[in-house]
Amino acid sequence: MMQKLFITLSAILLLTSCGPSRQNRIVIGSKNFTEQLILGEIIAQQIETKTHLQVERRFYLAGTYICHQAILGGRIDIYPEYTGTALTAILKEKPAGSRPDQTNKDVYNRVKTEYVKQFNLAVGPPFGFNDTFAIEIRGEDARGLGLKTISQAARYTPQWRAGFGYEFMERPDGYNGLAATYGLRFAAPPRIMDLGLLTRALKDKQVDLAAGNMTDGLIPALDLFVLDDDRHYFPPYEAVPIIRQQTLARHPGVEQALNALAGKISDDDMRQLNYAVDGQHRDVKQVVREFLRKKGR
Repeated sequence: MMQKLFITLSAILLLTSCGPSRQNRIVIGSKNFTEQLILGEIIAQQIETKTHLQVERRFYLAGTYICHQAILGGRIDIYPEYTGTALTAILKEKPAGSRPDQTNKDVYNRVKTEYVKQFNLAVGPPFGFNDTFAIEIRGEDARGLGLKTISQAARYTPQWRAGFGYEFMERPDGYNGLAATYGLRFAAPPRIMDLGLLTRALKDKQVDLAAGNMTDGLIPALDLFVLDDDRHYFPPYEAVPIIRQQTLARHPGVEQALNALAGKISDDDMRQLNYAVDGQHRDVKQVVREFLRKKGR
């Protein structure tokens, strides 16, 4: 309940605050977990380097719906999103499990077409990695029980406790559909907690199964195991920038700067970036600066 109240208050403050002048400034937003912070910083530093625009960072904007409303309301100009999230949470279309022939390109093109048609928002080219949901258990449990897939784990979930983020419990490609697809039942209602706490809760045996992100750098560090989505429930989640069309029209250099990031971040790159911030507790600006320098921007 407190989390819902916090999200509501965040939305009110965000959507009623006065927006900054857009003449020489770009506002970058992000959701409230590490990978989004890193992607927001990558976008910000790329624009600062490639254009003469000032960049304001407005990170940690709760979840998908808050970011979407913020960009529609003109409070932010750009934020990083995932194609599968855009398809299901925003466009309200069914997860890819109902259409197993749906490719990454199909989902991207569908999202790109509908975002400009419905919202007058541009979808930039994919950054290069696919951050699908990762249904995780402890490595010791996977090895001890010989588990590799979610279907195999479903036999044990009646004795397990689950932990999920608030948004995962609410979104159409989240818990309810996953449970129905795999017949999942748990010993108690799932614990709902901040995304940043889930992997530690799993490692510390507060929960036995969690929904994280495939590019989470703590998965190998904490000896966690990702169960294979053998029924192909989750759609592709390619990371992309969402941009206001007005911003592109006013600042043409922004599109060129973002296009230069296309395909530059691999799954392994993102995993290492996440680990540098979450596992090594390094400053995100320095981590991003080093990464962009290595990639030649």
